Amino acid sequence: MDPDDDVAPDHYFSPRPASASQPKERRFLYKGQILTFVVDRGVFGSHGLDPGTALLIEALDVRPTDEVLDLGCGWGAVGIAAAKSAAQGQVVMTDVNRRAVYLSRGNARRNGITNVTVRSGKLFDPVGETRFDVVATNPPYHAGRPLVLELLAQVPVHLKPGGRFLIVGKGSQGIKFYQEWMEQAWGSVEVRCRGSGYRVLEARPETRPDARQT
Repeated sequence: MDPDDDVAPDHYFSPRPASASQPKERRFLYKGQILTFVVDRGVFGSHGLDPGTALLIEALDVRPTDEVLDLGCGWGAVGIAAAKSAAQGQVVMTDVNRRAVYLSRGNARRNGITNVTVRSGKLFDPVGETRFDVVATNPPYHAGRPLVLELLAQVPVHLKPGGRFLIVGKGSQGIKFYQEWMEQAWGSVEVRCRGSGYRVLEARPETRPDARQT
């Protein structure tokens, strides 16, 4: 969790943050290009790009024509980076936090990104039955384990055949527990990369009759 979120009157997974807005401009380098973003309080990563999200971006490996879902997009770092790589594809970014949605839309325009749609809502609700080549998330661990498990249980029906799911987390967020859950439900899970105490997991789940749902 971002340091500002510890003292804010709400959390970054609140639909309508009560934190006073304090926007700041941040930049980071992605594949040789400088991307510019506005971040704000009441949204995850209110100081800028956190190590876990940076590691997730590094592991994306998006193809030019991929259709990508950035689930819980915050201010848009993952989705906008994915859209840069999937120049002939499409990216959907979703977040329950309306301030995050507002920031992501503005950040897409700021970086000249046109192959992005940003939607407001909980988990997969904003995308209906749409399936993607890649679903990527740095989930709201502080919202509690039941919510993260609800997210994981819905992943298989939102991936195309051969589609990939990527999730980042660290030990204190229970990433090893979620890795074991995915291995039991879906089979093999790959640790794509590690750094700063985080790991990015990649899975290619298949819906199975014995898959765990809770």
